[in-house]
Amino acid sequence: MRSIVLALMVLLGLTTPAVATPPEKLIVLPGAKSAEGITEGRGTTFYAGDLFAGDIYRGDVRRGTASLFIDAPTGRTAVGMTADVRHDLLFVAGGFTGQAYVYDLRTGKTVAVYQFAEANAGMINDVTLTADGVWFTDSMQAQLYFVPISHSGRLGQVRTLALTGPAGDTSGQFNNNGITTSPDSRSLIVAHSTRGELNKVDPRTGASETIQGVSVPGADGIVRDGRTMWVVHNNQVSRFRLDHHATAGTLEKVITSPTFQSVTTAAKFGGRLAVVNAKFDTGFPPTADQYEVVVVNS
Repeated sequence: MRSIVLALMVLLGLTTPAVATPPEKLIVLPGAKSAEGITEGRGTTFYAGDLFAGDIYRGDVRRGTASLFIDAPTGRTAVGMTADVRHDLLFVAGGFTGQAYVYDLRTGKTVAVYQFAEANAGMINDVTLTADGVWFTDSMQAQLYFVPISHSGRLGQVRTLALTGPAGDTSGQFNNNGITTSPDSRSLIVAHSTRGELNKVDPRTGASETIQGVSVPGADGIVRDGRTMWVVHNNQVSRFRLDHHATAGTLEKVITSPTFQSVTTAAKFGGRLAVVNAKFDTGFPPTADQYEVVVVNS
């Protein structure tokens, strides 16, 4: 979910000073050549992706282990992802391919491939699960994509939602990024990387409004639990408390770590966050020797 611009921000040291929180552990993604997205599965299981290879790793935050789960076909990439454990499905955003992938969580086999946009015309960046389907963001086009899921787990036809208001701003190189639902589940909350803000989006009309009091330059992945929101940005994670209607937020805490290295996305496990070290500070594509998930207190 990071663009070259955001990677350069890290290289130039454009980060916000904060009080460091020591990490609990590092979980290596063995054999990975890049990393970006992560999501929680059942219990303490997580899934993380190799950005440029498209491979998916399965790990355990309690045991501190991870291994290759899905060896993706050539040509796929893996950006943001979410798991529907009720139907044993993993949804993965496919970045500049314009695609999204659905995998079986039991077998790792491909269930479906969606072509939301032409390759390099759209950047399918992140995805969130709702009661009736999944929503994907596009960082290059002012629209979201919705895939309905029936009670039996059957996938429906894609619907495209045009965005207006601040979420419809595509003036930057990278725009809409992380996505989740509002506390009342009536709206979507979308991070805008260029504007450095969170926007609340009406899933029926595409109209949006900015959540006041939340400044998150370079916003990437977002995580919500109740009215608490975590935003990964500028090599840190900022925690906000949203008001009752998710129209405003108050900064509660900034989480940093000496082991953070261009972190991009996070997943929550109780009082801990599993945060991906994308290492874009080594280049784009990155050139690090290994890639990890950093587990920190939330």
